[in-house]
Amino acid sequence: MGGGGSALRVCADHRGGINWLSLSPDGQRLLTGSEDGTARLWSTADGRCCALLQGHESYVTFCQLEDEAAFTCSADRTVRRWDVLTGQCLQVYRGHASIVNRILVANNQLFSSSYDRTARVWSVDSGQMSREFRGHRNCVLTLAYSAPGDLPGAPRSEEAAAGGLLVTGSTDGTAKVWQVASGCCHQTLRGHTGAVLCLVLDTPGHTAFTGSTDATIRAWDILSGEQLRVFREHRGSVICLELVNRLVYSGSADRTAKCWLADTGEHVRTFTAHRHSVSALKYHAGTLFTGSGDACARAFDAQSGQLQRVFRGHAFVINCLQVHGQVLYTASHDGALRLWDLRRLSGPRPAPPKRSLPRLFSNKVGCAAAPLPPA
Repeated sequence: MGGGGSALRVCADHRGGINWLSLSPDGQRLLTGSEDGTARLWSTADGRCCALLQGHESYVTFCQLEDEAAFTCSADRTVRRWDVLTGQCLQVYRGHASIVNRILVANNQLFSSSYDRTARVWSVDSGQMSREFRGHRNCVLTLAYSAPGDLPGAPRSEEAAAGGLLVTGSTDGTAKVWQVASGCCHQTLRGHTGAVLCLVLDTPGHTAFTGSTDATIRAWDILSGEQLRVFREHRGSVICLELVNRLVYSGSADRTAKCWLADTGEHVRTFTAHRHSVSALKYHAGTLFTGSGDACARAFDAQSGQLQRVFRGHAFVINCLQVHGQVLYTASHDGALRLWDLRRLSGPRPAPPKRSLPRLFSNKVGCAAAPLPPA
């Protein structure tokens, strides 16, 4: 369970921290957005930078990479679309009055959220804003979208069928569900007593999961607005969420990650060993990867909770993780993108002596029956 050894490659071209890392659907490229105001495209084949995207006038907050285009948003209040082959800026989306926090591209539509308390939807091709979603009382931080095809047969879905539903989370403590076609607020999800920091959507079940600074995760029916259940085991802000195979994984400021049953809210497992907040999560092929404020990434067996490896080398908090093939990619506020070899991750490990097993289990892994307090 020791350190992960040296990284396969360290890409230190950025001159500022990396805020986000996106993998293209075809797995051929990575996109990083940085505090230095640029984004960079990287080849997953050799880890080399293949394009520098310059044009933003302030730091890049978030990015999304598609097979044929890259999208970035910035504190300069704009969103940009780029050609992935040439690095040329193809479109600038202007209209927000403050920092743009998140973007989401789906169905030839571009959704954006901002500190100006609004979310917006734009035509990807024309760059024109088609709807503004106004109603939050504070910053809009996170976005999720349910396409019309995800809703047929669901009760009360007729009004959403035309354009789908957009879900937004805000520092005002609420999440809102919007009808994309009309721009009207469909539901306001009230219950959190702190800012909504993260959001994932189960589109077939029309259920949203929100994580908050109030240390809870809440499940909501986005059609009726009903709060379905509350997940209460964390002791600090819930920073990140991932939904996989009817399981919800959460990362928290309490220095743990946790696993929950999505359908019941039952706490299944706690992943400990972090020395700071869990800032990023990624589930891949039976392994839960975490990034932390302690500058380390970790790999856990998702089923047992056993810590498999610690990846050391970054100097500051890890903001994002991606996995492609047998490589883990970590992006940090230290400005580096690091590539780690996963080929030996699932290899056979010697069993510990029987006498030490209870002590090892108690110290390294928290379980549903008796979760350990955070360090």
